[in-house]
Amino acid sequence: MNQINMKMYQHARHCSPVHSLQSRRACRLQTLSSSRRSFTTCQPLHGSYADTLPSLRINSNTRVIFQGFTGKQATANAKDSLAWGTKIVGGVTPGRTGEHLGLPVLPSVRQAMEQLKPDATAIYVAAHQAPGAIEEAIEAEVPLIVAVAEHIPVHDMLRIHSILKTQSKSRLVGPNSPGIISAVGKCRIGFQPLPCFSSGWVGIVAKSGTLSYETVASTTRAGLGQSLCIGVGGDMAPGTDMIEALSVLEKDPDTEAIAWIGEIGGMGELEAAAWIKEYYSRSESPKPIVGLIAGANEAPGRIMGHAGAFTFLGEPTAKAKITALEEAGVALVNHPAKIGDILKTKLQGTAGFGTTSGSNPFASGTQRRQLHSMRGLERRPLVAGPFVYKKPQHQQRRSIYLEANQCFDELRARGGINCGPYSGHGIRRLLAVGIDRSARSPAILVAPSIEDWMEEAQRTTAPVKSFPFDYRRGPDDLAIERIASHLQLSNKGDSAVDSLRRLIKSLTTLFYEREGLLLTTHIVERLGEIKVVHARFAFDQATFRNGTPSNKIKAMHVRATDEPAEIEAERSGIVYVKLPGADATIGTLVNGAGLAMNTVDALADAGGKAANFLDTGGKATSETVKESFRLILQDPRVKVVFVNIFGGLTLGDMIARGIIMAFKELSLTVSVVVRIRGTNEEEGQKIIAESGLPLYAFDDFEEAAAKAIELSRK
Repeated sequence: MNQINMKMYQHARHCSPVHSLQSRRACRLQTLSSSRRSFTTCQPLHGSYADTLPSLRINSNTRVIFQGFTGKQATANAKDSLAWGTKIVGGVTPGRTGEHLGLPVLPSVRQAMEQLKPDATAIYVAAHQAPGAIEEAIEAEVPLIVAVAEHIPVHDMLRIHSILKTQSKSRLVGPNSPGIISAVGKCRIGFQPLPCFSSGWVGIVAKSGTLSYETVASTTRAGLGQSLCIGVGGDMAPGTDMIEALSVLEKDPDTEAIAWIGEIGGMGELEAAAWIKEYYSRSESPKPIVGLIAGANEAPGRIMGHAGAFTFLGEPTAKAKITALEEAGVALVNHPAKIGDILKTKLQGTAGFGTTSGSNPFASGTQRRQLHSMRGLERRPLVAGPFVYKKPQHQQRRSIYLEANQCFDELRARGGINCGPYSGHGIRRLLAVGIDRSARSPAILVAPSIEDWMEEAQRTTAPVKSFPFDYRRGPDDLAIERIASHLQLSNKGDSAVDSLRRLIKSLTTLFYEREGLLLTTHIVERLGEIKVVHARFAFDQATFRNGTPSNKIKAMHVRATDEPAEIEAERSGIVYVKLPGADATIGTLVNGAGLAMNTVDALADAGGKAANFLDTGGKATSETVKESFRLILQDPRVKVVFVNIFGGLTLGDMIARGIIMAFKELSLTVSVVVRIRGTNEEEGQKIIAESGLPLYAFDDFEEAAAKAIELSRK
């Protein structure tokens, strides 16, 4: 065979055989999720996935269906979207026909396509059902598919991307996304808070839903309004990436300026910076772009809420992203509330735009390149900037880990791989199987040498190079030969390459069977073959959360080194990360990972210091809010709690009731500053105002943050 001969493996939700050379040439159809669904693993004969980008140009004529139409969440969303003007023409609920909200209900997407002829589908089903719903929509060739669910296992998305790349009919937005919305065309496919939107000229691209809502509110206050807002989402493998979204806004006639919101995790921001630099150089009158990077104060080695909000092997830091965007000519801010006025200033002299009003209550509107959590950290470039893969000080809750001895046992059992501790002899090289976010596919990650492990970080002396491969095919022999060449093996004979091939086969098989995120090994040459001298394997916890059989997690070990409060938080669906520093005295309670990261960043820029990162989750309840207060107040450093809410799915009145409940049941003695915006904000603000409790309530973020900082110093 001309590729690794991996066996067909059976997955709990799908079956993905690895093709032989002959089957590749024949481009046979391959069964994926069920006997009735099949997709080719070859590129389409005509067109490509890039040809589906025009489907993002939604408008008042876009015909929308819902998958999971009769469910509670879809029903509430559809009612609001219909009232706003979205052209919803019906929906799908398996096994049902009839009417719902006066619109037709059909049992399959195929039938809905034939009878209702939609341009787009909004998927409102649980995470474990979402991959099947996405595949059904691709099979039916729905032009635009919007998936809002979070916690979809990464391997499901890698498999779906393998499918998307073979067709030219369907475009995916999401998952883990607020969706897409045209304020000009009154078309909402997602759960964005409608009261914030106004028809206008600013296109928005964002990983974070809550930060995009803040940006919408800012551009509305500035009198600019919005044109098209694309939520690419915070997943590791989004259906539409930031460059694709930017390219659509570049050509959108309704868009005259662009707001762009990135965050830690992945190469997308650096790639977007390169795209923007090239766009500015080739355009006579380019649209102004204002941006923001969330997560500059990330906790090293931690996942900051979003599935993809962490720095992976060989990926750039927030500092590198900020630097690249500044060099590309992007005006950067440290909070989205500033975006509206800055864009308004940049559009001065254009008919229809007024003058900038108001002053900035914070001293600086730009993002700082060096924040307190970055000082003193030596950065060494890996590829094209100050990248660093940080050795986790705590476990990333997205992942389940195997430590070195367990990894050795797995490799010996699977392929008879030679494993053992490093003797001090031989050049150590990096070989890993992980995910290339830019390619949206699995990849072999390699570097020809590795320095000693350091207390704070793992650094390499040479670039980490990625060799992506198709999820449903696996790496082939040509890739193995290129990998061997890049590793600069001293033994060029067949034995060393064969040994490398066996190791890669064992790693990729384990990657598939256990749904790996990053399987890292350090290797040396020993007697003409490859020996593994260190290993650490991380697997996707979302897989197990969504019902993977228990036999798939045998031998997996989760180190109990996290803060007790963080483990308690996870049980309640809350993401809580304790931040370092004796002077970190501001507890933060925020909905949405992007807004939570930015809240920590903006407080730092204004001279404050957050004691924690806390994301209540997109569906926070009053009980969730009360539990969040309890977790925050376990930290004796906290002098004030800053509640910062900008709701989409999260309801303002629900948050307000949770705050009241916390006061009554937890006997709060610290000061509380509250800012509630977004869905049901008026109801929430009224509850707070009428509570009679000693709360400091604000509409404006910067006023609220300034008050929280003031109280933290008392």
